[in-house]
Order: sequence, then structure tokens, then C-alpha cells
Amino acid sequence: MFQIPVATLGLPRIGRRRELKFALEDYWAGKSSEAELLATAAKIRAENWSLQKAAGASVIPSNDFSLYDHVLDMAVTVGAIPEIYGWDGGAVPLELYFAMARGSQGSEDECCHLHNGGTGVPALEMTKWFDTNYHYMVPEFSADQQFRLASTKAVDEFREAREQGFHTRPVLLGPVSFLKLGKRKDGGDPLSLLPRLVPVYADLLKRLAQAGADWVQMDEPCLVLDLTEEEQQAYRFAYDALAAARAPKLMLATYFGALGDNLPTVAALPVAGIHVDLVRAPEQIGSLVGAIPEDRILSLGVVDGRNVWRTDIAPLLDRLELLAKDNPGRFQLAPSCSLLHVPFDLGLETGLDPELKSWLAFAVQRIEELAVISHALSVDRANVSSFIAAASRALSVRASSPRVHDARVAGRLAEVSPTMTRRSLPFAERRRLQQEKLALPAFPTTTIGSFPQTAEVRRARAAYSRGELKPADYDTFLKSETDKAIRWQEEIGLDVLVHGEFERNDMVQYFGEQLTGFAFTKQSWVQSYGSRCVRPPIIFGDVHRPQAMTVEWASYAQSLTDKPVKGMLTGPITMLQWSFVRDDAPRETVCRQIALALRDEVQDLEEAGIGIIQIDEPALREGLPLRKADRSAYLDWAVECFRLASAGVKPETQIHTHMCYAEFNEIIDAIAAMDADVISIETSRSRMELLQAFRAFRYPNDIGPGVFDIHSPRVPPAEEMTNLLRKAGEGLRSSQIWVNPDCGLKTRKWEEVRPALANMVAAARQMRVVQ
Repeated sequence: MFQIPVATLGLPRIGRRRELKFALEDYWAGKSSEAELLATAAKIRAENWSLQKAAGASVIPSNDFSLYDHVLDMAVTVGAIPEIYGWDGGAVPLELYFAMARGSQGSEDECCHLHNGGTGVPALEMTKWFDTNYHYMVPEFSADQQFRLASTKAVDEFREAREQGFHTRPVLLGPVSFLKLGKRKDGGDPLSLLPRLVPVYADLLKRLAQAGADWVQMDEPCLVLDLTEEEQQAYRFAYDALAAARAPKLMLATYFGALGDNLPTVAALPVAGIHVDLVRAPEQIGSLVGAIPEDRILSLGVVDGRNVWRTDIAPLLDRLELLAKDNPGRFQLAPSCSLLHVPFDLGLETGLDPELKSWLAFAVQRIEELAVISHALSVDRANVSSFIAAASRALSVRASSPRVHDARVAGRLAEVSPTMTRRSLPFAERRRLQQEKLALPAFPTTTIGSFPQTAEVRRARAAYSRGELKPADYDTFLKSETDKAIRWQEEIGLDVLVHGEFERNDMVQYFGEQLTGFAFTKQSWVQSYGSRCVRPPIIFGDVHRPQAMTVEWASYAQSLTDKPVKGMLTGPITMLQWSFVRDDAPRETVCRQIALALRDEVQDLEEAGIGIIQIDEPALREGLPLRKADRSAYLDWAVECFRLASAGVKPETQIHTHMCYAEFNEIIDAIAAMDADVISIETSRSRMELLQAFRAFRYPNDIGPGVFDIHSPRVPPAEEMTNLLRKAGEGLRSSQIWVNPDCGLKTRKWEEVRPALANMVAAARQMRVVQ
């Protein structure tokens, strides 16, 4: 009997225990060679292929692995390398690849073509991958951009897998999505470059065919967005051209939403298969089966590639059985999207609460779920009945668990009134009161919050966690680090200080550990970008704050100085977005619960004498629905939640927020409606281009455009930052500009942070002189 194939669209590439992270960081630190890094990468790929086959996958991807980012890989593959990186047109060396990803300081140890006059080169701009917390490198094109096949990575990794006995389906980011996700330096439409790009894709596909590939997965996630007629035509042009080449069969992969009005375009494309996300958009299956020609394979994304809750298999089988019976041989079963976005293996969590663990499924378990579904539909449901029953029992227990629902939280939500979401005075009046209280100079300087988490800090935290360091000794250590940070900030002349956050592990985890309804893992890492990995909390139940979370450390830091020290909080939308959120309650309800908990903390900070409180919301844009018709409702409740958390303070208490790596044009109204006194944003990689939305809107409140990139080890000179501030002043009032880095400094080294912040202070002082 024919068994429905199980396909995976991509697997986490960091390794089971973050082997890639450690290999990358050793290489960047000069502790290992390029050969050692590449050997680790090859080992991870081999283990991933073997694991997927063992778990039950029959369609296994290759080229889903990346040393840093798959979009960057595609840019290098097609030769979209900006002139600043000094590429000579030959093979792309690893140091150039990482310069595009991380920037280059331009030291004597680096190749001369990366020097850029001795000051290094900045990294490509970075932004969020659709509505996920994964960051991709934004391809940059010129008006006269020429493309060429500069890397055969996809072919090489297909051959590598074949030599190990795995016949894979290579993954490529499709040409239209690749261009749409990039930007032209001259502001032109990147899709105008499509006729130049498609022949390079055709060449690559021919080489894959010659290597033995019979299928290629072509990721086109932009097909779930609102597309113009011209953009839909771009898809028709690209895939008509690729169909004319002698190429493998194409599986066109869409995900993160429904095809909607793009369905007719997709149905007409000359591809052999189409993948659709039936977790985000289960309603589209009926129209798809009727619209897609019968000779096309349909890959059904039926288990969640974005969240960690166990699949309720029994009702899913009931929905799929008739479909499979009426369309034999037409389907593949798959996750909704690449499993890049979930942790690797639930089996690594040996200490997790057994009941909670029974409710979860990570990447390996997703493949196992698909294998069970395939067997039940194709062979015999009875053979896998114990697995199906176990899933049903676990989810039934979860639905009735007293640890999930708290009547006190529901009661407090019911008491929320509109007045709780409004400041008592408008911004102009608040600003006057705040300036009288704080007496800050023009172009006030500050940082976003965190300072380097050194090896010493991490060792102390680990020793404390293991019980090897007494609480009093750990407290003494943290106070010493805080004291040094305050003294150093005073010495270089920062105007608004931070305590450094040495007691914090992660900006979401630290708070979640002190709130009810959150659970935490030990080994469940997810890649955010490059070597940066996070362990998203799991929100499984109602949320409230049993006691103050940050007041002690903010108060201690403020006691060390006469300068203002910011209280630092993570906002409700970011707490929600950067967690694996429960799927048994509306997201806005969970967000309001978090907002109320943070409101209590904000008021406690104010009462303790903290006059500036920053509530970070870097994920506000990330949570924006992909379709415009769905955005207004989200922004309404997201803004309400921020204001619910922040609006309970006196007018003279200054509320800051921070956002990074996002396009702001589409949400500028919502940002203004948040009514934060000061917003700091990432702008250095875009060379202040992201400020255009604030200029056009005539944003009334204060704003801190980031003047140096904290994701790069590069230390920009003071004059470079001064030039950025001058650009910021084009269209903004000098009186509303703050001076700060792009983001927190947790991941940087002190030897990078010290000179960079000293240069930043010098740049602000120069601006005061010329004001």
C-alpha cells in the first residue's frame, strides 16, 4: 500500500546542544581554525539527516543548514555582495561572508580588501523574518546589480548528503521572495532586477539536476502577503522561465499564512508541488484541493512548526481521512514551516515537570507525529492507537488542569477600565515636568540596558544555580559588578545610567521566572540569529506577579549615584511574542495578563524613587499580522497592553520604550499611540533610513536613534556617530533627540563596549557644541 510521504522543510541548524554556536564563537575568537568550524558544520548536517530518517521522514532537506543565515547564503550564492566588501568576483572567503553578517573592524589581521580605510565595514542590515523572532540579513542591491553564481553550496551539500546515503530535497529561497526581502540602495523596486536574477537560479537548478536532485524545495513565503498585480506577475515570469530550464521538479513552499487571493496565481504556476500552512490557515484546504491542478503534489503543513504544543492527532486524522481517500497519492505530510523555529528534541529535557512535558512536542517529536499520522492514514490506525490515545489523554489533562486557570487573574482583567490606559497629562506637559526634575542636557546619552555578560558573570550565575555559591556571596558579587558599572558610566559622562542587568539571564526569562504561568527549559534553544540562541519560555497558564521583580536592583543602583538610573522591564507584547504561547486562550488575553503584572512593577519602581522606567517592546512590529486586513485589531490590543503597563505613573515619571530591527512605516500610528515619553530604535545599520517614518509622521515625542551596531564587534569612531546624529537631525528637532546604541550590550565584550560608548559620549558632546 502506498504510504503518504513525510517531508521536513528544514531542521534546527544549531545542533542538538548548540554545537554550531560554540564552534562559531571559537572561530571568531581565533581559538579554532576554519577547517575545524567546517568540520563541526558537516557533523551537524550528517546528524540531522540521520535523525530525520530515523524519526520517520522520507523527504529530507539539504541546504537548510547555514553558518549564519539562509538569506545571507542566498545573497552570496547569486553574487549579491555590495561593493563595500571588496569582493573580487572569485570564490567568496569565509571572512567576507562573516563581514557581511557581523561587520569588520579592519584590523591588521584581516585581508586588506576589508579595511575600508582602516575603519572596517558595517554589517548588512538585519531585520525579522516575517512575524518570527528569527533575524535575517537584508540583501542589498544596486540599480546596476549584476548576478552570477558565486557559490555552489546547495549543490555541494546535496552531494555531501548523497555520499552518506541520503537522497535529499535541496532548499532554496525563491527568487521573488529573495528580491522582495531585500532593498535597493537607490530606493528602486528590487523586483525590477528579476530578469537578471532568474538565469542564475536556472543555472543553479541545472547543476542540482546534474548532481542527481529530482526535487528542489523553493521557499516563497511572500506568497502569503498582500501582493500587487505586478508582484503576482513577477511570480508568473520567474517560474515560467525556470520551467523552461532543464531543472528538477519544484516544490513551491508557502507558510506563515493562507494564500488567499494569491491562490489563482499559485495554481497557474508550472511547479510540480505546493506546500501550504494548514496550522496558521486550516480553512484554505478546501479551496486548494479544488484550485490546484490534480497532477500537482500538495504538501500539507499539519503540525505546528512555530509552537511546542502536542498535536491532537485524533481529530486531525478525522479531518484528513476522507481527503486522503479521495485523493490517493496526491499528498505529502509536513510541518507548517521549517522546524528552525522550535527547540530540537524534547528528550533532552530530563528535568522538566512530567505533566507539562507530556503536553509538548519539539522538532524531533514533530517528525514522529507526522510519521504516526502517515501510518494511520496509509496503513492501519490501530497500529498507532496507543500514540494517538496518549496525545488525547495529555491534552485532556491540560484542558482541566488547575495550574492552567486562575480565577483571580480573570477577575482582575474584568476590572480593567479605559482610564487605566491613559497618562494623566499630555506629552508636552509631561516633558516640561520631567525636564525640571531630571535637568538633562541636550542630546542626552544613555544605553539600552544591559552590559556585557562576561565569563565571570556567567560562571558566578552557574555556580549559584548549582548551589556552589551561597546567596549572600552571589549577592555581593552582583553588587560589586553593578557598582563598577555605575562608576564607569559616571566616569565617561553618560547622562542616564543603567544598572547593567548582571543578575539577569535573558530579558524574557528573568521576568517569566518570577511570574506564574511560565515554565522554563534547560536545553530547548532556538536560533535568533547567527550564534545567538534563546530559550523561549513556555506560557502554559494564567499570569500574575506574586512579588516585586526588579525594584531591589534598581534601587541599589540608584543609591550609588546622583544621576538618574533607569528601571528596566521587558514589555508585555515582547514577553508574549518571545515565548511559546498557550494555544487555549486568545493571545490578547494572555498579553493583558502580563501587562497587569508589569503595571504593578512599574508602580513599585516609581514608589521606590526610580524616575525613568524603560519598558522594552522590540517585538511590537514582529507581532504584526502579515495581511493588512488583520493588523488594526492586533495593534489596538497591543497598544492597549503597553499603555496598561505604563500609564499608572505620575506625569513627571519618564517612560521609555525600545524597539529594534523593524520597519516602522506601517506601525508609526501605533507607536505614537503608545505615548512613551522616549523611544529608542535601531538605526545604525540602515544609516538612519528607518527614521524616515518618524519624520514623515512628525513624531512628537522624544526619540533615541541608535548610533552604533551592537551586533557587530566593530567600534565606530566618534565622527561616524556624529555624522549619524547629523543625519538624524534632518527632519527631527534637536531637542527631541537622545543618543544611545542600537540595542543592549549583553552579548558584546567590554573591550568593544568601553571605546564605543566613550566615542558615543564624545559624539553627543560635539553635537551640543554645534547646536
